[in-house]
Amino acid sequence: MEKLTASLEDYLEIICNYSNANKGIRAVDISRKLNISRASVTEALKKLANKGYINYGRYDSISLTENGKVLAESVISKHSVLQIFFENVLGLSEAEASINACRIEHVITDNAFNKISELIGKNKNE
Repeated sequence: MEKLTASLEDYLEIICNYSNANKGIRAVDISRKLNISRASVTEALKKLANKGYINYGRYDSISLTENGKVLAESVISKHSVLQIFFENVLGLSEAEASINACRIEHVITDNAFNKISELIGKNKNE
């Protein structure tokens, strides 16, 4: 899979979260959620559709393709593990942990992420 920008990964994450809650999502919903212009959202959605990550029609609900779902779930998983790490291991507040997890989920190497996952797993077992 092609590496996407952090911004495009955030779009996939939002679409996936709406889908998991059994809610349809449209471009206007994303625009409101991210507090950005509808034109910017439309441009990003076209990029994701062209790369094969979403199904997008101008007036239709947006849905993830299989590849889009895999990538979105990977980003969500990273966010979750990092959030747990920042809260439970480093003692950050939930808000600060979430902010940091959102920033780091896009750039962390697989090796570093795996090490953090292992550390969290060990801490749960103790």
